[in-house]
Amino acid sequence: MKNSRDIDFLFEIGSLRNVQRGWRQHMAMDVSNNLEHSFRVVWIAIVLARMEKEKGADIDESKIIRMALVHDLAETRTSDLSYVQKNYVTEDEERAGKDLFFGTSMEDYFSDVLKEYKKRESAEAKIVKDADNLDIDVEMKELVERGSKLSAKSKWQGFRKKVRDEKLYTESARELWDLIQEVDVDDWHMRANKWVTQPEAGK
Repeated sequence: MKNSRDIDFLFEIGSLRNVQRGWRQHMAMDVSNNLEHSFRVVWIAIVLARMEKEKGADIDESKIIRMALVHDLAETRTSDLSYVQKNYVTEDEERAGKDLFFGTSMEDYFSDVLKEYKKRESAEAKIVKDADNLDIDVEMKELVERGSKLSAKSKWQGFRKKVRDEKLYTESARELWDLIQEVDVDDWHMRANKWVTQPEAGK
């Protein structure tokens, strides 16, 4: 019965909140879990999709959203391997994704959406992978604001610049990476502060 497997699926994706990102081991900091990461990847991917559309690209935004939602779901079964662990362990994401969606009403998310993402051939797949990478850079800015020594001159910045120059697929992603380096993490709430938006407040 598909409804039963659909409920199983909902509990399983909820367990992503307990799956820690692989780079937590190397950062030794409280970084986003997989569920938090995936949520922001969806929105970064939408931003990139709209930037690409402004450049004239034909992008299916609904596919972008579906793809971003599933891009790391198989990690409920494989966990998230870090860039060091992947030198020694190869996760069977194909099998994990197939088993995750098997018997649910969403099997097409594995057979169509997740498989397309893993191939990295379509514009949508490339955008979602770019969003997956950029979320790290956004979080690194947040970590610096919390007092981390991941400064602009650190080894991490050089490594992330290499990702920017050699791993990002789209020009929009490179533009967004550059902007991330320049912005102030606190701008969004400082500008929305009631003392700024309501000058008469408190008088």
